Amino acid sequence: MKFYWGVVQSAFQFEMGDPYRRNIDSRSDWWIWVRDPYNIKNELVSGDLPEEGINNYDLYEIDHRLAKNLGLNAYQLTIEWSRIFPCPTFSVDVSIEQDGYGFIKKIKIRKEHLEQLDELANKREVQHYMDVLKNLKKLGFTTFVTLNHQTNPVWIHDPIEVRANIEKARARGWVDEKAIIEFAKFVAYVAWKFDEYVDYWATFDEPMVTAELGYLAPYVGWPPGILNPTAAKKVILNQVIAHARAYDSIKKFSDKPVGIILNIIPAYPLNPNNPKDQKAAENYDLFHNRLFLEAVNKGRLDIEISGEYVKIPHLKRNDWIGNNYYTREVVKYIEPRYEELPLVSFVGVEGYGYSGNPNSVSPDNNPTSDFGWEVFPRGLYDSTAEAYEYNKNVFITENGIADSKDILRPRYIVDHVKEVKNLIENGIKVGGYFHWALTDNYEWAMGFKIRFGLYEVDLITKERIPRRKSVETYKKVVEEGIE
Repeated sequence: MKFYWGVVQSAFQFEMGDPYRRNIDSRSDWWIWVRDPYNIKNELVSGDLPEEGINNYDLYEIDHRLAKNLGLNAYQLTIEWSRIFPCPTFSVDVSIEQDGYGFIKKIKIRKEHLEQLDELANKREVQHYMDVLKNLKKLGFTTFVTLNHQTNPVWIHDPIEVRANIEKARARGWVDEKAIIEFAKFVAYVAWKFDEYVDYWATFDEPMVTAELGYLAPYVGWPPGILNPTAAKKVILNQVIAHARAYDSIKKFSDKPVGIILNIIPAYPLNPNNPKDQKAAENYDLFHNRLFLEAVNKGRLDIEISGEYVKIPHLKRNDWIGNNYYTREVVKYIEPRYEELPLVSFVGVEGYGYSGNPNSVSPDNNPTSDFGWEVFPRGLYDSTAEAYEYNKNVFITENGIADSKDILRPRYIVDHVKEVKNLIENGIKVGGYFHWALTDNYEWAMGFKIRFGLYEVDLITKERIPRRKSVETYKKVVEEGIE
């Protein structure tokens, strides 16, 4: 099996930054979220704006060439829903079928529906993504295309309205099953239009983040920024169903593999000898990792988020698994927090994993990044081995570190690629490794303060400036290969 070395980008985080403001996407939920006065005043977001970004929209040929010069053979990107359909597609009337649980089991999308969608699509943006993909193919890249990387059209999800009143909001995002239907239309249209230039499709990138940060952690700056366990449950279940129906929709117009990208996070008990902490780690795994893994690969859905499954065969729709790995979690037991989510009987321990202090060390003496994330390479092995249990092709679809001074990144790359080699040597097939990221980017609520790039970007001139140690390290790793 060919091994893919790549880099990865999302649309919202990389595309904008044109000095003449010609290529702004003002129709996404994140666009209105990061400029909301309440969010800025309360420091839920940085105040940085994506239109000041790195301008990959215009400069994609430069970025593709940088990737090619690293010796890479794969490139992962997002086709942005809100760019293709800036206005609603509700008028394209498709029929659905539901199962005994009331879940959507079939969405009937025909050629006539695609033609209607084509009339609504933004042709300029369709041509742009066509040009991007053609350029990648011209340079010899294998292309991985993600269809939802956290952002949604504002006509699907208006986070300010949802925060104000989720019941009365007109666009409630993944809380509302109409998002499933509209997403299925979007992905069918994209597969119909772009299949010739795509090698691997991914429906979602990190869907659990939408529920966990948007509906259970209102202090982190993720839309819609509310605490609503009932909504979180609906978001999880609707995204599971949306993946399955998107899979079906893509397969009508493409024979390429369709997968899902998850941030599989290994959880370790604070006290390995304490049965309660062991239970906390087990429940974290069931909640954060296994909910999607079991549903899309085995057709086993945990409807009540309790660790109990029911068989729903029409959810078993998946060809490959992407694992985004950055760090681990160390957890301890707490009494279940929410009646609606019985599995949530854990809390992350301060100092470890995602809960460290920036540019410091964890209690286990592991260094932490500019973001405060603990460097823990072993977790890449453990999380990828978990994905491999499902007998699908597995790729490391994101791995990287926020390190503006380029102190930790070279070693980070080497140590994590070593874990990929260990996996392969132990019979766990890994199909590729994608570094996040080629260039600096807009890091969601943190704006431009967090720098993940192999290349620094001057936000005034948009010049790509190599972080030489990391660039040389990744290039050497690629040249030497995985075996």
